[in-house]
Amino acid sequence: MASDNGRPGADPQAGSKGEGGLTLDQLDLDQVIINSYDALFVTDKFGNVLLANPASGKLLGVTTEELVGSNVKDLVKKGIYDRSTTWEAIETRSVVTGLIVSWHGVNVMATSTPLMDQNGEITMVITNSRDKDLVDNFLAVLEEERKTVNRYKTAVEYLSEGDLDPKATVAESQQMRQIIATSNVIAKTDSTVLLLGESGTGKEVIARHIHRNSLRAQEPFIPVNCAAIPHELLESEFFGYVRGAFTGASAQGKPGLFEIADKGTLFLDEIAELPLAMQSKMLRVLETGEIQRLGGTTLQKTNVRLIAATNRDLKTMVDQELFRSDLYYRLNVIPIYLPPLAERPEDILVLAQKFLEELNRKYALTKKFTSQTTEAFLNYSWPGNVRELRNVIERLVITSPGDQLHFEAHTLVGGETSAKTADSRYRGTLKSVIKAVEEEYINQVLSECNGRVGEAARRLGIHRTMLYRKLKQD
Repeated sequence: MASDNGRPGADPQAGSKGEGGLTLDQLDLDQVIINSYDALFVTDKFGNVLLANPASGKLLGVTTEELVGSNVKDLVKKGIYDRSTTWEAIETRSVVTGLIVSWHGVNVMATSTPLMDQNGEITMVITNSRDKDLVDNFLAVLEEERKTVNRYKTAVEYLSEGDLDPKATVAESQQMRQIIATSNVIAKTDSTVLLLGESGTGKEVIARHIHRNSLRAQEPFIPVNCAAIPHELLESEFFGYVRGAFTGASAQGKPGLFEIADKGTLFLDEIAELPLAMQSKMLRVLETGEIQRLGGTTLQKTNVRLIAATNRDLKTMVDQELFRSDLYYRLNVIPIYLPPLAERPEDILVLAQKFLEELNRKYALTKKFTSQTTEAFLNYSWPGNVRELRNVIERLVITSPGDQLHFEAHTLVGGETSAKTADSRYRGTLKSVIKAVEEEYINQVLSECNGRVGEAARRLGIHRTMLYRKLKQD
């Protein structure tokens, strides 16, 4: 009696239907084994070879006739290969993967799997093998792809870091409040922004703030330091390249930064460092919205919001013919100037407190500023701006032996700081002790207000100018 699948006595549940209605158990398994790209090698529980497909013979440099009927230990003795993962699987009763070297020098990656019956006895061992060089080449390609993906992923997810949350932009001073207000307005547009100011004033922070509050906030934010890319790699980095574009190029080609930032924001820091030739190509992309990969022939549309930044005087560079005037006017749509930290002292303490809290969270610490510390911060000129402030605080947090961070303002000169634990015991005259208590309480309130001078002054019941005077007095 025929079963439903057309085979007399066959289990109607056996096999799975493929195209044309055929089931797996109807296929010619011999053909599957013979035409398998991987080497298939089957032995009994004693290591006697029951089956070896042509790929096995080719990999080991012998005929299948020489393999079938032989014992794996004899094959090792004859020097066909230097070890038998099959025998190791029989001895260990477990899956064994290892490197085998054939008599003609081919490195073989083999995996031997023992099959057990219901009593736990080995019935046979199946070994799958492949040329190790092919495996290595495949893994190398995967690794290159992984590096590329991780590189772009790092850039795309840069905003997800803890110190880039919406509360991270500090604006205690009137200047910064105005800059943030302006940024919030222009963020909703696609206009090009040019951020100007000394190195370390926080231009990238403002660029992120604009992106974070824009309609592109869910798309990539790609920060690029133009000065860090070798001139000969600028075109391939910005526009990408096709397969075989140049010697050493990835076989898969590579997308450029404009492609990666598509629909998002591309932040070009230190744009004044671009050579004139690259400036011309950059201008064309900004005017047409089209890019062409290096070595390619097709144009691709790109939709990128551009924010550029520089600490140099671009107008002077234009006059000196060091920067293209047409690119300058294309970038200078909405210029925003970030003043140095010394010109906005109201931001110093709130920034310092923010950095300290970040570092305390990072290192699970409870460091605090002393009143002398906050006074030194306000008295110092901060030539390195916000970047220097953060570096100084990190250095203090790491090197200070106690929870009290204390140093003299002059120790900041030259980028060096000295940290020591503050002495909490009061000594001296009544007047000096009262002064010390006052300083300690002011510092405590400032800390509770996260360095915001205006809020601290209100809590202390004094005008902010009086609080500044007390902080700066010796």
